[in-house]
Amino acid sequence: MRESGDALVLLLAGGIGSRLNLLVGRRAKPAVPFGGIYRIIDFSLSNVMNSGLTRVGVLTQYKPLSLMAHIGDGAAWDFTGRTRGIKILPPRTGEKDADWYQGTADAIRQNIDFILANPSEQVVILSGDHIYRMDFDAMLSYHEHKRADITIGMMVVPKKDIHQFGAGIIDNENRIIDWEEKPKVPRTNLASMGIYVFDTAYLLRTLARDRQEVDFGMDIIPRAINEDRVYAYPFYGYWRDVGTIQSYWETNMDIIREDSEFSPEEWEIRPNPEYGDHPMDRAPARFLSGSKVSSSLISAGCVIEGTVTNSVLSPGVWVGKDAVVSNSVVFDDCVIEKNAVVDLAILDKRVRVEAGAVIGYGDNLTVVNRTYPKHLYTGITLIGKEARIAQDMRIGRNCTVSFGYHEESFNGSKVLADGQSA
Repeated sequence: MRESGDALVLLLAGGIGSRLNLLVGRRAKPAVPFGGIYRIIDFSLSNVMNSGLTRVGVLTQYKPLSLMAHIGDGAAWDFTGRTRGIKILPPRTGEKDADWYQGTADAIRQNIDFILANPSEQVVILSGDHIYRMDFDAMLSYHEHKRADITIGMMVVPKKDIHQFGAGIIDNENRIIDWEEKPKVPRTNLASMGIYVFDTAYLLRTLARDRQEVDFGMDIIPRAINEDRVYAYPFYGYWRDVGTIQSYWETNMDIIREDSEFSPEEWEIRPNPEYGDHPMDRAPARFLSGSKVSSSLISAGCVIEGTVTNSVLSPGVWVGKDAVVSNSVVFDDCVIEKNAVVDLAILDKRVRVEAGAVIGYGDNLTVVNRTYPKHLYTGITLIGKEARIAQDMRIGRNCTVSFGYHEESFNGSKVLADGQSA
């Protein structure tokens, strides 16, 4: 009988996540704030904690400082003690670009010494940038029952979305018999969640076999399916890849939808209360005379004088008198002054929207962003950290305003047209 906590967890948290645009300009994707008080990585870390697993290595690479500070010593997720712990594993960089991680398998290969230093029967490999709840202990038991070499968490997705994932074709025993990595013409709707269980001895043999195999989805899994025992672990719960601005916004909105399956509190997702501006130490939110709030999440330290509808506000946001915030995600300590309007937008930390300014101006949602047409195309406008939107400015749909923007106009104009960037 396998004891809970025996397995070693390796959490991949080094991806650039470039489709999140300004949100990852100065932080790793797993460190992006989410859902008011969380960071994206909190979901994976909490799932590990709630599954009874106690030894974790976090593989970082891209802009890791805020992520490392957020994780700290792991105490927020109960990863401190004699038999438990969490360790940050940066890439073993040298003078060549090739010293950076070349893919998911290469990242694990470069940390074989950590695996050897933490003996285990199985290794659980996760991504640090998904929103979900999952019992890894149940998956480990399934892996042992199937006598699998590799078990892959998989779920049904719409066929129109399968091109974003690895796709598996299974037999009636859930054994994977064929694999397509991001297929353009899919033969299945069963998608990989990027969650793997490996027998440790098998993983070490596999990584030693061919150093040209740098990625699990592209290289190792297709070969293993032909030669070894690879099984799908079916998952039926809530899971979202928040790798695009659209999916990030939609998943935040799921928190406040009445019919949503998504509830971080019920899932026992933990943030780190000791990191950043200590959101847990802030005063309760205040709702002043004349304020109106509906279908929204309002975090501690917020002060609401105006109207907030269908929005998620992180700690310390101030919404001034007669200001309106709707259909938006607003990060810590933003200020929306009197008579300002924020509609269908994402505001990074400490943005100031001065009196009478409008973000999300006009009704035309179809003009895509000229610089980032694949990032902003549904009407969402993105405002970078610590930008200041001057009084009476008008910012259209699918726009971006960069980190720290403090100009009084956009090239002499008070209007930033739909699809433009500043």
